Formats: sequence, C-alpha cells, structure tokens
Amino acid sequence: MRYLCLVHFDVNILLAMTPEERQDLDRRSIAYDEDLRRRGAFLRSDALEGPDAAVLVRRRDGQTLASDGPYLETKEQMGGFILIEARDLNEAVDLAAGIPIAAFGTIEVRPVYLIPTPP
Repeated sequence: MRYLCLVHFDVNILLAMTPEERQDLDRRSIAYDEDLRRRGAFLRSDALEGPDAAVLVRRRDGQTLASDGPYLETKEQMGGFILIEARDLNEAVDLAAGIPIAAFGTIEVRPVYLIPTPP
C-alpha cells in the first residue's frame, strides 16, 4: 500500500542552522531516500518552496478564485513529501520515523486513497 509522508517543520529552525548544518541535513535526507530505495519502499520525494510561493485555488459558483500565500498562521509548514510503499500503517510509521526532519519537525503519514473505477 502507498503512504504519503508530509514533512512539516518550523522554518525558523532551518534558518537558525549554519550552512554546514543545513548541508548535513540535506545529505542525511538524500541518504535516507537511498536507504528507502534499497529497501523497495521509496516511490518519490520532493521538497517544496515556502508558503509565500503558494497559490490557493478554489471554484465557487462557477468562478475560479486564486489567492497568494502565505496562508497558514502556524509555525510548522509543509516543506516536502515522501511517497512510500509499505505493508501497513505500522511499517509506514516506522519508515517515517527515520526521516531526518522528524527529529525537529512532524511527519504526517496518510494512506493513499485509490479512487475506484466507476462501472
């Protein structure tokens, strides 16, 4: 089964890191992706630009409404994702716990919903 691991963290923690600490975090993150790949659990990962680069899109009454970010009033913001393959939720949680940012952020693990093909 597929699980999406949404990586949330306080950007101020990253900003407080030295360039060397950020490079080390990047190295460890890439190495963990490789470890997941070797284990057959890695499907895809990407980092995201900050919320100030986001656009929210809504359709209401036939109109498209788009608004610029930032739009969250929270310290932790989504900074990326890892799509994994796991036997069950317990294994997905174990794999998510190894994501280096879990040491100071939050990893939200969600099962991927497969939309059934209509008859």
